[in-house]
Formats: sequence, C-alpha cells, structure tokens
Amino acid sequence: MYKGSFVSALIAAAGQGKRMKSDINKQYLKLVDKPILAHTLEVFLRCDMIDEIILIVGQDEMKFCQEEVIDKYGFNQKPIKLVFGGKERQESVLNGLNSVSNETEIVVTHDGARPFITVDIIERSIFGAHDNGAVGVGVPVKDTIKVVDEDKNIIDTPKRSKLWQIQTPQTFSLSTLKKAHLHAQKEGFLGTDDSVLVERIGQRVKMIKGSYENIKITTPEDLFFGESILKRRQSKIQKSNNFPGNL
Repeated sequence: MYKGSFVSALIAAAGQGKRMKSDINKQYLKLVDKPILAHTLEVFLRCDMIDEIILIVGQDEMKFCQEEVIDKYGFNQKPIKLVFGGKERQESVLNGLNSVSNETEIVVTHDGARPFITVDIIERSIFGAHDNGAVGVGVPVKDTIKVVDEDKNIIDTPKRSKLWQIQTPQTFSLSTLKKAHLHAQKEGFLGTDDSVLVERIGQRVKMIKGSYENIKITTPEDLFFGESILKRRQSKIQKSNNFPGNL
C-alpha cells in the first residue's frame, strides 16, 4: 500500500448546470435518497488515501451546503474546507489549489456531479499520479466518432481504438497542476478539464480505465440513468449482506 504523500481532493460543485433546467444547483438535486453531492462526498470520505477535501461551491451556497449536506449527513470523518467557486470551472479549481494544506503533494480533482466514482478508481489514480505525475481517468469510446466542419460536413473519422472519453477524477502532483493553471491563466486559455492544461505545459498524462457507470449528472435524463445505477448497486449490497455466508 502506497503511503507518504498528503493527498487533497478538490471537488468542483459550483456549476449551475443550466442544462438541468432546475431552479437549484444540480449538485443538490436528490438522487433517490440524498443530494447528488452527498453521494459523491461519501465515496471520498471512505477513501483512506484522501487526507482532506476542498469543496468548491457557489458563493451564495456556502451556508446551504454546510447545513444541508455536510452537517445533515454527518460528514466529519476528515477535514472538509468550503471554498468559493469562480465563473468557470477552471477558476474554481485554481481557487481550490490556493486553499490546499501546506502538506499537500498530490491533488485529485473531481466533479461533484459524478456520484458513481469508486474508492478503487480514486486509489488507482493516486498511485498513477505518484508514478507518472499526471493521470486521467476515462473509458474507451463505444461509438464511431466523426469530425465535422462548420457546415456539419464530415471531414474525418478518427480511429476508434485511439479515442477515450475523459472523466474525473484527474490526479496530479500539486506542483504540476498549479504550474499548468497559472500558465493557462497567464495566456488567457480556458480548457474544459484539468488534463488539457497539464498537456499544454508538456507533461504527459497517463490514462487509466474508469467505469462506464461514472457518469456526470448533467441533464434530466441523466437523473433517471443515475437512479438505475444507484438502485442496482444498493440491491447488490443488500443481496451480499443477506448471503448466508455473511450472516
């Protein structure tokens, strides 16, 4: 078991999620029995390799998040620090990086709206970052992907075996990720995830396989898929607990 590095998890939960068409931040929508964000936090709290959690939320949601998620569900197993988010996810993550412990060596970034992450994937990403400096989690694409021009004409069909769908967590040495964010900020570059910022400073990012269940709850349809995943997992746990060998 790898030991030694202080690991901080940055969970981005400041996005408004306009595609959800809801009056409240999608992170706080109920997924079966509790808010999406609460499901996500539970996994990181169970991961022994995580030493602290930096939870990045909207400026007007600090009190709500503290009372309705952290306090309500008794999330006190390890330090959770609430940090203001920015206008874009990239700014939010940089705010989080500026708030980590002085002991931090490795940083795990994750979307608050990805509640189906597992402890195993988080731990493998940390091991990978320790060995390689930068790790992305993803899955091979299942469909053929087309590149189109501005008029929607197909101009290329990339080889599917080389295409992966990136997810989170994405895990890096603190020095690498901070350097990448500051470089992007200086150049005025806005990326869609942390790995692209790290790629731009010349650091290779190792891809490790995640899970097709590790979906991001973005649209109302995703909530239905998510409920199905959660109920299936809960049923599997219940059957395991009721197995004669466990009684």
